[in-house]
Amino acid sequence: MKILLACIASITGIALAAQPPLLFDSLGIVAPHARLKKISDQFSFTEGPAADKRGNVYFTDQPNNTIWFFDAKKGSLRLFKKEAGRANGLYLDAKGNIIACADEHNELWQVDPKGRVKILLSNVNGKKLNGPNDLWVDGAGGIYFTDPYYQRNYWARKAPEIERQNVYYWAQGQQVRLVDSNLVKPNGIVGRGSTLYVADIGDSKTYKYMIRENGTLTDRTLFVTQGSDGMTLDAAGNLYLTGKGVTVYNAAGVKIAHIPVPEKWVANICFAGKKKNILFITAGTSIYTLEMATRGDGVPR
Repeated sequence: MKILLACIASITGIALAAQPPLLFDSLGIVAPHARLKKISDQFSFTEGPAADKRGNVYFTDQPNNTIWFFDAKKGSLRLFKKEAGRANGLYLDAKGNIIACADEHNELWQVDPKGRVKILLSNVNGKKLNGPNDLWVDGAGGIYFTDPYYQRNYWARKAPEIERQNVYYWAQGQQVRLVDSNLVKPNGIVGRGSTLYVADIGDSKTYKYMIRENGTLTDRTLFVTQGSDGMTLDAAGNLYLTGKGVTVYNAAGVKIAHIPVPEKWVANICFAGKKKNILFITAGTSIYTLEMATRGDGVPR
């Protein structure tokens, strides 16, 4: 088997990661005989994967201030943008623009397919944002984003202007809305339809909300007692959380799977590929893929 894997790696140029066994996969969400593939380990810290309509993925290497593009069909990589605003979390809007949490100057950016930047938001009531971290774009184009404070070595400031670490909602032409101020350190965020999930990584909890028509949130409930850096959903409504590998919960909050990843930390994930059946994983200096038996929920919406 080791000889066979070495031959495959030699032919494809893709390293196959060491394979710790799945702790469990109670619903068979991972494709039979699938193996975790290390695509590359040339980065400093990968984050923010977001799939386009063809299943290709944009992701960030924040310490190197770059956004990369992964061609899902070819399995190839190319640099998409330098001087990327220290982008962290990304999402694709309905027009194919990247919406980026650009925390170099604590802003939300829109980056078009040619790499041109438009600053969407930089403050709340005249106060500089803490450092937008992760985001989700709803069906109307409104943006939910988390704004924790992580002191960066490229900042001149040493303290936040906004006391709390909040979750916001912003739609073009409207004032930014504070939708939750009662979290320790919000981080990962994802939604579907009228449901939103937010991870409080500072309190090791993930919450579920109902979204009202005006974009505000209601019915906050504790979903699981686990925080997360990034997160995604599949078509069955299972929620994927990151950190020590990838942990999967069904819509009722029952743990159904855990996917070990041979890195100290898994930062973020999304579904990629033409069929949205490839789990794309950003973890430390590396990126990985894993074929799934389930599919992503159709992002971008």
